[in-house]
Amino acid sequence: MIKTRAMNRREFVKASAFGVFGTGILLKSALAFENDYQPELQLKIKEYRTLGRTGFKVSDISCGIYRDIGLLNAVLDTGVNYIDTAESYGNEHILGQAIQNRNRKSLFITTKLLIRKDVSKQGFLKRAKKCLERLNTDYIDCMMIHSCPDVETLKTEGFHAAMTELKAQGRLRFLGVSNHGVSRRTEPKVSMEKVFLAAAEDGRFDVFLMAYNFLNENNGAKVLRVCKEKNIGATLMKVNPVLLYQRIKENAERLEKEGKDIDEGVIASLNRLKGRTDEIQPFVKKYNLENQSEIRKASIKWALNNPDISTVCCRFQNYTHLEEYVPLSGTRLTAMDARILAAYNKDCGYTYCRHACGECEPECPENVPVNTIMRFNHYFVAQGREKEAMLKYAALKTPKAARCKQCSGHCETVCPYGVPIQGLLALAHNRLTHS
Repeated sequence: MIKTRAMNRREFVKASAFGVFGTGILLKSALAFENDYQPELQLKIKEYRTLGRTGFKVSDISCGIYRDIGLLNAVLDTGVNYIDTAESYGNEHILGQAIQNRNRKSLFITTKLLIRKDVSKQGFLKRAKKCLERLNTDYIDCMMIHSCPDVETLKTEGFHAAMTELKAQGRLRFLGVSNHGVSRRTEPKVSMEKVFLAAAEDGRFDVFLMAYNFLNENNGAKVLRVCKEKNIGATLMKVNPVLLYQRIKENAERLEKEGKDIDEGVIASLNRLKGRTDEIQPFVKKYNLENQSEIRKASIKWALNNPDISTVCCRFQNYTHLEEYVPLSGTRLTAMDARILAAYNKDCGYTYCRHACGECEPECPENVPVNTIMRFNHYFVAQGREKEAMLKYAALKTPKAARCKQCSGHCETVCPYGVPIQGLLALAHNRLTHS
């Protein structure tokens, strides 16, 4: 398979106009697209699913990450109608511009607030109204608690009082919760599952956004069952757990070559990583997966195969993503897809530190937040959010992964998936501080 690169808008227009995409994109007017708006784009969403008790029919492929209004307009023109954003993403205003010439009632907009328990009702109202201003809309479809850290946060009085008032004013319709996984060091130990199950029992939350994919199915299966029972909308993120093994190998070799304060245990872990990435190459050649596009597509189809899932939030960072993800709408997992994913799990699953797992954290004598650091690393490696990942890592108040370089590898001894996590943490620290 020929390696692909991200496509920009002008290239997308040119390719679309001459029909070179295998998905058969054809624009009646390339000029219309060049002006950031093209209603005749034939690449279309094929399936809409009910978002739980909201009753809203959302596109099975939805928009989770965007930074460009031209690209966002192209995404919306395909029929994508669920858009996820957040107060902290810095892109609400882009969405606010993109929806001005559209039927607002045809869209479902979710935004999120990070919660501090000491914030008053007025404080939350002020922040929510700022979201409304940036989104340039009269109402928000769903306001989520962003990356809810524990069960108690679900009950934050100021948040609920503010949201109740906004609902009474017709400026908010539903509430939701997102979670990437939380610290397992607390007593009683918290997990993504416990947070969502508590939110379902609370009864005030209508939509969940959770990390879930073919490599961490166990971490969310119970939550999805409860969503079905209680008619809660289930939306997914982190559906593609595939990392670039070549980048893992190259970074491991670079870190070992630098040799700065690296413990022998870490070197051994890095050597295991390099050895395993060499072992992967026959698998990559067998399935023609050099650019990993087929694995990404199969991982999304795996999620869409589950009828209890309302929508899969994809990152639309370039026009190549548009051409790759939208045709997956309405598709299901094929026998070949299933074989590829099973083989990937067997041969490459060790490279993925599972989102929302955190099983190793209680064993860390240095209190390193493994789940959080590896999530930032995922932003950097798999989502192209390098600057954001580095800033988040720098802002961590807890011990960082530099501590891992002088450790005997307690995390690796308890990982149920055989992930050489000490080496991955060392790579993550090097990447997030020196890239």
